[in-house]
Amino acid sequence: MTLELPQLAGPGGTLGGLWRVVVLNDSHNTFDHVAETLAASIPGLTLADGYRIADKIHRAGCAIVFSGAREDAESYWERLDDAGLTMAPLENG
Repeated sequence: MTLELPQLAGPGGTLGGLWRVVVLNDSHNTFDHVAETLAASIPGLTLADGYRIADKIHRAGCAIVFSGAREDAESYWERLDDAGLTMAPLENG
């Protein structure tokens, strides 16, 4: 019997299904930067949503900021990473 562990992959992974983009808490990004970056990078998120998510990241240590198609997830992950946010590897689930 083979036991399979959950699979994680960075951008370019080949797994199908829904992909989750997770932002991690850190000590170098401000709430303003996180909120503004989320609102500018994830379609449909308002600045108010960005602040709500930034608060969740601060309180819980991380937050899923997008779940969907791999291509979209990779694009958003790269935008957030390029803006200096601390990112977890893309999660396939």
